[in-house]
Amino acid sequence: MFENDENVDNKIFIKNIEIGSEEKSLPFESAQGPFCLLFFKFRIIIGSGLRERKMNMKFGTIASGSSGNCLYAGNKDTHILIDAGISCKRICEGLKDFEVEGKDIQGILLTHEHTDHIAGIGVLSRKFHIPIYATEGTLRQISEMGNLGKIDRELFQPIEAGREFKLGSLSVESFSISHDAAEPVSYVLREDGRKLGMVTDLGYYDESIVERLKDSNFLYVEANHDIHMLQAGPYPYYLKRRILGDKGHLCNEMAAQLITELACQQLERVTLGHLSKENNYPDLALATVRNEVEDSIGVQVAPRECSGPLLDV
Repeated sequence: MFENDENVDNKIFIKNIEIGSEEKSLPFESAQGPFCLLFFKFRIIIGSGLRERKMNMKFGTIASGSSGNCLYAGNKDTHILIDAGISCKRICEGLKDFEVEGKDIQGILLTHEHTDHIAGIGVLSRKFHIPIYATEGTLRQISEMGNLGKIDRELFQPIEAGREFKLGSLSVESFSISHDAAEPVSYVLREDGRKLGMVTDLGYYDESIVERLKDSNFLYVEANHDIHMLQAGPYPYYLKRRILGDKGHLCNEMAAQLITELACQQLERVTLGHLSKENNYPDLALATVRNEVEDSIGVQVAPRECSGPLLDV
């Protein structure tokens, strides 16, 4: 198509124009010919698509660890939390880091009823009247707890594991996991062909979980403990057995194995979460996973006590 130097030069000139900057007002005469004008229009479309991509689903951790968990996912018009296991005050402070306010949250997705996942839902739901999405078993357990204060039962939105529903502009799908709770689930979020897969608080994974998480662009995966640290650590025997059991938590090696099974062309980034303060180190979890996962996949560890970066999904 580029049979003479003039056309080649024009192509280079157009390609170097930074769409969306002041340079877009450069004279079109500098790019001669109908093809160059067409190419210029094509670049505008592509550039607009890239700018719009930045407005799509984002993900960030507000707290992550055995002492409290709260995740954020959203876009320009939909904002949700996954779990609320820290105080309402800390959640609102974390949301500010993402330029979001408590009143913007349109729903809380709960994985299960353990305190490190629900501690803040009482105050949060009362203050902002936020709907709470969880399985029947989880909602039943929460309704019987006396330490959360009064929660308006009209805010309870029962969900069924495996059934997809819409929350704002995001598609939400829950799936069952193996944990010592009433009816625990984890979640997959979708928007415009992008997929965020999240899974924590499970003693093991199987093919059904791999199937739910496959083809994710972004994964948030539990790397709770190092087995040797747990075995040699101060926890009582019964608690060690619980953590290591089929309804406990994923160790670093199992997290690495799961991520390796899920590695695909679409997978771009992994955040490791729910690390034990006593039985793991961030650097150890990171090294264990990076040792198994190809370099093209970005891997990071979610901070425990503060919000992490807000990332594109």
